[in-house]
Amino acid sequence: MQELTHYGNMILELILGFTALFVFTKLAGRTQFSQITPFDFISALILGELIGNAIYDHEVKIWDILLATTVWGLLIYGLTWMTQKFNGVRKLMEGEPTIIVKKGRFQYRAMKKAKIDLNEALSLIRQQGYFSLREIDYAILETNGLVSVLPNAACAKPTREDLNLPAKEAELGTALILDGKLNPDNLREAGLNEAWLKRELAKQHVHRYEDVFYAEVLPNNQLYINKY
Repeated sequence: MQELTHYGNMILELILGFTALFVFTKLAGRTQFSQITPFDFISALILGELIGNAIYDHEVKIWDILLATTVWGLLIYGLTWMTQKFNGVRKLMEGEPTIIVKKGRFQYRAMKKAKIDLNEALSLIRQQGYFSLREIDYAILETNGLVSVLPNAACAKPTREDLNLPAKEAELGTALILDGKLNPDNLREAGLNEAWLKRELAKQHVHRYEDVFYAEVLPNNQLYINKY
C-alpha cells in the first residue's frame, strides 16, 4: 500500500511539474524555442533541475514544486518583459549581434570577444551555403548563435528586377486537409466549400479525405495533394 502511495505521488508530481513547465513556456513565448540565448539556456537548466529534484526527493512536497516553479517562472517572465521595454536590459541578458566578417575579412578582435574560433565561424558560414570567404561581404553572429551572411555583389542571387522580369506576388497556400482530416475553418477562410473540394479531389482520383496526407489550395484555387 505504501509503494502504491509513493508511485501515485510521483505520478501526480510529474503531471503537476509538466503542467507548470508547459504554462511557463507558453507565457515565455515562441521565441524561447527558436532563439536560445545564454540566459534562456540557464533558465531551462534550472527549471529542469527544480522539477527533477522535486520528483525524486521524497521530502519535497507537491506544493514545493508549484511554489518553486511559479516563483522562477515569474522571475523569467518579469525579465522577459524588461528586455522588451528597456534596451539596456536586453543587451545585458541577450547580448547583441557581432560582425565577424567585414568587407570579406575576418574581424579577429570581434571574434575573440564573442569567443568564436576560426573553424567554428567557417562552419557556421558554410551552413548558410557559402564555402569561400571571397563570396561574402559581411557575416554577423546573431544572439542565438547563428550566422547571417550578406554575399558580395558578384555572388548574390539575381532578383527578378535584376533580370528585368515583371514582379510576381508571393502566393501563400492554405492547408485544407491534414492527416486525412478536413480543416473546415481554413476551407471557409479560403472562400471555398466542400462541394468544390470534393470535385477537385475527384479530378485527381481521390474520393475520401482519409486517403490524403496533406492538401493545400493556392490563391488561384489550384489544389495540391500529397497522398499517403
